[in-house]
Amino acid sequence: MIVDVTITNARQLITLKGPAKARTGKEADELYIIENGALAIKDEKILAVGTTEEIVQNYEAEKIINASGKVVMPGFVDPHTHPVFVHTRENEFAMRIKGRSYVEISQSGGGIRSSIKAVREASEDELYTLAEKRIKKMISNGTTTLEAKSGYGLSTESEIKMLKVIKRLNENLPIDIVPTFMGAHEFPAEYKDNRNEYIRILKEEMMPEVKKQNLAEYCDIFTEDHVYNIEQSRDILNHAKKLGFKLRMHADEIEPIGGAELAAEVGAVSADHLGAASDAGIKAMAEAGVIATLLPGTIFSLGMKSYARARDMIDAGIPVALATDYNPGSCNCDSMQFIITLACSQMKMTPAEAIIASTINAAYSLEMGDRVGSLEVGKQADILIMDMSSYKFLPYHFGSNNVETVIKKGRVIWDN
Repeated sequence: MIVDVTITNARQLITLKGPAKARTGKEADELYIIENGALAIKDEKILAVGTTEEIVQNYEAEKIINASGKVVMPGFVDPHTHPVFVHTRENEFAMRIKGRSYVEISQSGGGIRSSIKAVREASEDELYTLAEKRIKKMISNGTTTLEAKSGYGLSTESEIKMLKVIKRLNENLPIDIVPTFMGAHEFPAEYKDNRNEYIRILKEEMMPEVKKQNLAEYCDIFTEDHVYNIEQSRDILNHAKKLGFKLRMHADEIEPIGGAELAAEVGAVSADHLGAASDAGIKAMAEAGVIATLLPGTIFSLGMKSYARARDMIDAGIPVALATDYNPGSCNCDSMQFIITLACSQMKMTPAEAIIASTINAAYSLEMGDRVGSLEVGKQADILIMDMSSYKFLPYHFGSNNVETVIKKGRVIWDN
């Protein structure tokens, strides 16, 4: 049979085959590797997976990619990013080194609020050009699917502008980009003393307009003591759900205020950060089936030690995903490879668990696990060829790019 592409001779072909759900327990540590593996691609999808001998005997390809000595694995899925902004905030990084905390910087006018003015003043084209460059860098580091949030406009006009940029990026770049509305990222300065009015605008103006223009699948919120408390978050999330948004949350990043418990209560698909999640919160998420999206790069960048309790979450039966949290302030990281290293070294995830969390579990956190995240027949041919002979080399070797080739829907979109 003639196919479009075959990839052959992989020293390790990481398939991640398994049940059609996010992986927990022992399943979260099983890569299902085929030694001397190969696969066949036709019409943007994976047609067959097996040994090189099996694929070569049964398929004739218009293009053959020889992955001899290499690791072939699914493309990374990054389910938590903020790539649409104007200025970076490296000055805050220097301030944190000198002892200022994230909350102190935020309350003194820095943090998210410091990004708002520039985003409001920038044109849609300016925002697009800046974000396009950043996402191309993410692609070069192996990301083939990502989620992108608004949240640096915090006015109806500017949030819509950001979401239109995300829509254009998804249409024009060769990867899947999932849009999330995050008008509840912070309270803008003009409403810092009238928070109820801003919440009214969120609920009555922003959310209906985003829905009307069909610009976002998800609604996210920053649930933390210095931003949106539990009562405010519950109100906003329940309203979003009534309007038809699916829910995500920034939860218990800094203090254990009950964000994880609220994620379970409102039926969020994913609760993210969770560096301060309580035992009760972990139990509630496990019972409700909420995916934990952990962001160790943020804790690293902030110079904190409160890494999320990945081992406790995995042991509790929670599916764990990983993401970069790429943003202008607290984590300017575009490499899922470095996130995998941090997950292993700081959260004691095994290399296999970290890879699963960065691929198939991350895909399910975006409700795309039926299409991406593993190398199985019928799924999109989203594939990485890694310049390494063992998957264990991935977290071990950090500080440079291990990706040799990035393939999206069967087409090479980046090659080193």
